[in-house]
Amino acid sequence: MSAILLAEDDESVRAFVTRALTHRGHEVTAVGDGEAAINALKAQTYDLMLTDIVMPGLDGLALAETAARINPRMTVLMMTGFADARERADGVRNQQGPVADIITKPFSLQQICNAVDAALSGQRAN
Repeated sequence: MSAILLAEDDESVRAFVTRALTHRGHEVTAVGDGEAAINALKAQTYDLMLTDIVMPGLDGLALAETAARINPRMTVLMMTGFADARERADGVRNQQGPVADIITKPFSLQQICNAVDAALSGQRAN
């Protein structure tokens, strides 16, 4: 189906999302931080990047900005469990930035799959 780059520092969330999206037929490259995501973006073209906002080092917002320069056609979907991070990401999305939508943690398997499907089709999940 689609090539997806997943940037998530929490190993259990990374494994959960990777399994869910792979089960749906997507090709998922999972990395643990923003720097690894940039390296992956330089090596391959992705249809969608799903990134945590709060990560050590390069956060998801800075990653999304860099990703937009590397692959301006790629859709970006963000996830967070922090209200202040969501507000910052909403500001980027409202400025016609690279962020298609933001999903709030914790989420169910169905919610993350629906959000990815919606982002890939150019719609908002919520």
